Amino acid sequence: MRAHHEAGSSPSRRRFLAAAGTATAAAAAPALLTGCGAASAGDGPLQFWNTYAPQRSANPAIQAQARWFEQLVADWNATHRRKVELVFIPGSTYTNGTKLPAAFAAGQGPDIFLISPGDFLRYYNGGVLADLTPYMDREAIADYGSHLGSRMVGDRVYALPMEVEPLAMYYSVAAFEEAGLSEGDIPTTWDQLLDVGDRLRTPERAGLVFDTTQGYYQNFTWYPWLWQGGGEVVRPGGEVTFDSPATRQALQLWQDAVEHGIAPRTLPAAGDFIGAMSTGRAGMWESGIWEVANFREYAPDFEYGVFPLPTPPGGEYTTCLGGWAFCANAQGRDPETAARFCAWALGTMDDACVDRMVEWCTVAKTDIAPRESVLRRATEQGGYDHWAMRKFKDEIAPAGRPEPRYPPVLYKAVSDAIQGTMLAGRDVASEAGRAAQAIDAYLRSYQGASVI
Repeated sequence: MRAHHEAGSSPSRRRFLAAAGTATAAAAAPALLTGCGAASAGDGPLQFWNTYAPQRSANPAIQAQARWFEQLVADWNATHRRKVELVFIPGSTYTNGTKLPAAFAAGQGPDIFLISPGDFLRYYNGGVLADLTPYMDREAIADYGSHLGSRMVGDRVYALPMEVEPLAMYYSVAAFEEAGLSEGDIPTTWDQLLDVGDRLRTPERAGLVFDTTQGYYQNFTWYPWLWQGGGEVVRPGGEVTFDSPATRQALQLWQDAVEHGIAPRTLPAAGDFIGAMSTGRAGMWESGIWEVANFREYAPDFEYGVFPLPTPPGGEYTTCLGGWAFCANAQGRDPETAARFCAWALGTMDDACVDRMVEWCTVAKTDIAPRESVLRRATEQGGYDHWAMRKFKDEIAPAGRPEPRYPPVLYKAVSDAIQGTMLAGRDVASEAGRAAQAIDAYLRSYQGASVI
């Protein structure tokens, strides 16, 4: 693979954290893209790997999302010579499995694919993200605002967000009433959160649910608790600050919730959020805005509430903003057409593009629109009139921060600390220190794009 480097960078620690480049050390490019040969060329359709099931799925929410993807591809194919075809990959295989990295390692990666911010550097540093900038409207780049930052290196765009997904706390109104709680008892502090969770729990119901499955998603849900106490994994300039009071109190919060029986060690209903909430097996659960669509489709009569994540003493509210993005394979069969497809789909000011994104964020799914023009049009068309959507848009999302784009070694160090303290009962100070040492050692030889 050919490395990319920013002009004028000096050989310093700052360069290792800020320079764009393919990581050459094994630690900097973990088992991803050792086979960088392009997939075989030809005139066949470009493959677009995604996690949205075909229309035959019994899931009504997924049906709507699958139809959106199918219409997207049909519109492109009707007006372009090089066609695109959808390839469905199950979510569990795609996100936490080896399907996508293994395909790229074999030189058989898809032409177009979806990634979350947490996986951006894995693929950028591996040299397989095509530069989308030349194919985008400059006005559309500005239209994305800060939501594009975690998908850029320098002034170049390598992934286009289709959505913004803030985290919040959901609760069951029936569980609150059964426990003698009301809206006045909605927690605003960590101590109140644990107290309310303790009052909600029963032998059949978890009082409070944090994600327990190791993976990028669990890290995503834990970061706000770190940030609210002023903590960071890495600060600008490359200083590793994970071993801090803010880290220790965030780890302690999740450990206390589990050790006191307020939060379970395994997810209720095997992780089925709607099933667990609607059948009384969970009182409160941290999750994202996408659950609004799931409630709409699966449990339209279930009464639930949503509130911003509580804060620690002296802390400041924030949440984590996730969301998937379109990418084009720079090593694929036709990188230029793949990049043009991504820009056509999400990166122009055309009414059709804006309307397409409105449809995704407020009809097919429930998300915050990542572009100002899309958010404005969606609001005008009533896309945020529903009480929960309005709350996410006006109260929960504005103070949010993008999901970090840490490379796999950083993610794993943080993940091990969460798992070790939450589920194995290890000392929070020791785990925070161990993770900080691992991160610092890694960054000393890291040569990829900026991790923040």
